[in-house]
Formats: sequence, structure tokens, C-alpha cells
Amino acid sequence: MNSPVLIACAHGTRNAEGQAAIRNVMAEIGELRPGLQVLEAYVDVQEPELSGVVEGLPEGTAAVVVPLLLSTGFHIKVDVPKAIKSRPEVVAARPLGPDLRLAELLAKHLRAAGLKDNDGVLLAAAGSSLPDGSVDSEEQARLLAELLPNKVRVAYGASAEPNVPDGVASLRAELAQDSGRVFIASYLLATGYFHDQLFKAGADVVTAPLLPSPVLAEIALERYDAVLAGR
Repeated sequence: MNSPVLIACAHGTRNAEGQAAIRNVMAEIGELRPGLQVLEAYVDVQEPELSGVVEGLPEGTAAVVVPLLLSTGFHIKVDVPKAIKSRPEVVAARPLGPDLRLAELLAKHLRAAGLKDNDGVLLAAAGSSLPDGSVDSEEQARLLAELLPNKVRVAYGASAEPNVPDGVASLRAELAQDSGRVFIASYLLATGYFHDQLFKAGADVVTAPLLPSPVLAEIALERYDAVLAGR
């Protein structure tokens, strides 16, 4: 029996480097699972749009939308369900985060950037306008805090509070007695507008985004498999 199509659905970006990084994840998914049909889709900015990809599937074709997104927000709760609502044979997996492996990757980036025990870490996520949109990011920060001796806080690039500059200022005040530096852990998949804004927030160090890393493709396939196991 043929496996359901995996629709890898990312947010979309105008940044060429970010576009390449996401497409590389999609290619890695295919390399990890030879024979699996992997289709590219986006919820914003880029083409092809998810709704068009779903509509283009032959009638009756089973598919799983795997969001290449880090948390449950508007796109997960609104855009994806809207795109698949007329096709009961197409279902959606949960996003890539929170996940312990992402925490381990974030910790690796922080240590590579020179993090010391008296420094503070601000997990910088994109943010969501939904009332419960911060839950996943807060859980990811908790997972990261379990791996580090440092103070770990969370802030957002847009649509949620605290924003990143305010988060940096607050954490710096907490660290005043320890003379620690403020590290921003970029909880973003790739370079682009939000990552660029982190350098303007007043931190001492900003880490690289999560990509490139094979971990993201591995998690994406696990999300796909979890849906199939639950059918």
C-alpha cells in the first residue's frame, strides 16, 4: 500500500537564505524516507499555497500536512484546517515544537557562542496572536532550562508579550548582580525578517537559527508517522 503523501508546509519567507534552508529540510525528509512523496507548501509569502497544493491532489489521495513550524498558533489552528476541511482524506500533524531535541540544539548553539554559567538566556520565538499561542514556546523554554544552569526566559518577535527588547532589558536587570551577559537563543528555523530583528534588541549575543540541522527533518517524519499510527 502506498504511503500517504507528506505535505511539508512552512511559513514562507522572502529571505533567499531562509528559503534555501527550508527547502533543504524538505529534501532531507525525502532522503530519510526513500519513496515517500514529499510536496512543498506554504501558509504565507511563498508559493505554492497550502490550499492550492491540497486542491491539486487527485481525489481520494491520502495526505498528511506536516507543519514546518515551531509552535501552535494561528497558522496551525486556522490556516491549515481551512486548507484541508473539504478533503477528509487529508489530515494535519502537530508542529515541530516543543521537543527535547530542539532544546538540545538550542543549548548546543548557546555553548558554541560562549555561554557561561552566569549568563542569562532569552528564548526568542516568533509569537502568536492567539490567547494560548505562547504555551508551546514556554514549554520549549522549560525544556531548555532543564539542560542549562542559566536563567532562561522567553520573549516574542511579534503579537505576544514580552517583546524581545523588553525581554532583554528585564533579563539584564535580573543578571545585574552576577555581571552576566544576555544571550538570545534564536528559536526560529532560518534567517529572515524576525531573525534580523533580534540583533537590534540589545542583547550581548544572538545565536544562529535552528537550521541547518538534520534534527528538523527527523522530527517532521516522526510527526508524520504519529498521525499514521493514530489512524
